[in-house]
Amino acid sequence: MAFQNKNLSVIAYANGFTLWHYAADETLTTITASGYFNSVKTLMNTGDIVIINGSDNTSIKKITVSSTDVSVAALS
Repeated sequence: MAFQNKNLSVIAYANGFTLWHYAADETLTTITASGYFNSVKTLMNTGDIVIINGSDNTSIKKITVSSTDVSVAALS
């Protein structure tokens, strides 16, 4: 299944930072693949955080937006 806009929510927004929540019946591996969030690329910014509830696990990831893709990675 592909990204579903209805599953993405803003939890908090301040000073250009957004905390997102995404829940779906897909595995965390599928959801965290590079480009999964490309359809909402104009809404997300590098440095935003997303809490992801997948069918197999839950994780908190940081967002990086490039000229071509939205990617998520572990918090460092």
